[in-house]
Amino acid sequence: MQLKISDDLSTTAVHSRGKDASSPRILPALTIVSHPQPQRIGERLLLEMLAAVGRTASVSRNAPDFSRPGSLMALPLGDPFVSRKPVQFEPGSRGGLRMIAPEDGTQVRVAGELVTGGGREFSQQELAAGVPLVFSDRVVLLLHLTSSPGESGPGDLGMVGQSEGVRRVREDVARVADLKVPVLIRGETGTGKELVARAIHEHSPWRAGPFISVNLGALPKELVAAELFGAQKGAYTGATRDREGFFRAAHGGTLFLDEVGEAPPEVQVALLRVLETGEVFPVGGHAPVPVDVRLLTATDAHLEERIRQGLFKAPLLHRLAGFEIQVPPLRERREDIGLLFMHFARQELESTGEAQRLSSSDPRAEPWLSASLAVRLVRYAWPGNIRQLRNVARQLVIGSRGLPGLRVDARLEQELDSAAAPIPGQLLSAAAPAAASDEADSAEDKAARRKPSDVGEQELLEALRASSWDLKAAAERLGIPRSSVYVLIDRSTLIRTARDLSPEEITRCYRECQGDLDQMVRRLEVSKRALQRRVRELGLDEA
Repeated sequence: MQLKISDDLSTTAVHSRGKDASSPRILPALTIVSHPQPQRIGERLLLEMLAAVGRTASVSRNAPDFSRPGSLMALPLGDPFVSRKPVQFEPGSRGGLRMIAPEDGTQVRVAGELVTGGGREFSQQELAAGVPLVFSDRVVLLLHLTSSPGESGPGDLGMVGQSEGVRRVREDVARVADLKVPVLIRGETGTGKELVARAIHEHSPWRAGPFISVNLGALPKELVAAELFGAQKGAYTGATRDREGFFRAAHGGTLFLDEVGEAPPEVQVALLRVLETGEVFPVGGHAPVPVDVRLLTATDAHLEERIRQGLFKAPLLHRLAGFEIQVPPLRERREDIGLLFMHFARQELESTGEAQRLSSSDPRAEPWLSASLAVRLVRYAWPGNIRQLRNVARQLVIGSRGLPGLRVDARLEQELDSAAAPIPGQLLSAAAPAAASDEADSAEDKAARRKPSDVGEQELLEALRASSWDLKAAAERLGIPRSSVYVLIDRSTLIRTARDLSPEEITRCYRECQGDLDQMVRRLEVSKRALQRRVRELGLDEA
């Protein structure tokens, strides 16, 4: 098989390479999310060798070396519980990747599912979303996509993270910071839009002036104009004195208006006038007041849709968006989650006087951030983004004061599991040659006759029962790819998986069925192969 990792993983990579051979390519990488030595979280290994035809990558206790981007110091995983026998990574079909974990080597789990047999294959889409790999139940690595290193960037600019999205934000900040151009910062709630605004201010010619941050959504609508532009005494009921207003307070510096999409219509008109003339009219006043202000705005609203609804003025959007910066949601930068969590945890530990907990140099120590918690953090959807992650870190640190590691209560576990991404990858029955796997994929695609979205939960359940819970047979019966059956099962509210079964339930069923696996499958209604793995993990077959 011809290796196409760097070509297939991103059409952007193909196009950029056609134009400029020095342009960054999209490559797979491994980033440390949890480790017995907390200071190593965030270190990365670029799997550049997979960009060469016929090459594979190996990861073991002793090699290769992980390092932070831009750092000269590099170290192997070094955990004595990780085997010297390497886990292999090789090209998969259609731009994907295969991982082969040796039976007598390091125990590897994808999320919480043990990798056995021939290994596991991940699609290009799954790599883009990030795949959490757990080595020996101690070290968590995120397998993901990133670009090959290019020229050194503008520094961290006060932003934590190494993902592509954060890198682009830093570059945008550096490009626009010294220009007196209005900047519109877009992104979901909790993504850190104010942090981006502060970075622009602190690297601009106006950094010696004030930085005034205003949340328009939190201001009473009848007072927004007075709060922004000022008001004269007696201009409205309750105006017992002259009000300066935020624009004049920010004179010579930067004014940041968050939730600008919530501005009332009359305020939108006044904002447009300020941008055009550089003057404000205080409420109740008759003479304009000149102001020298760098205006930054932010929104999590779809302003174009609000324009269509008549709630926002198109000319104002065009003036506010002299330059736009898009801040990525946390779910699109999962390789940063470990770094961000440790950043917030360190702040909390410093406030409680326990910062020494993050300075362990013992590779045999139990990880302070356990593998199970790290995987939950990486797989969670984070609807509240970085703000929510910060609150979770605070809750965990305070709730674990005086304990050697982080304690996670059942409520938080349930919350994190409720919005977890499906377990990625497809089991390989054996470490088959790439060409054979391609043929199997092609045959399966030809057998697929329906869209997976057309299969209802009840139909899926009936097909599984009729196929004795053989997922391949069920896929053929339904006329969909086998990989889609895994996805549908994960989304189903009617169907359990083997990992949902408690050890007590499996043990009781094993005894009642006298170890008859087929009978257990019919009773528990789960995949035979997955159930067999759970039985082995619990040591029941040995007993």
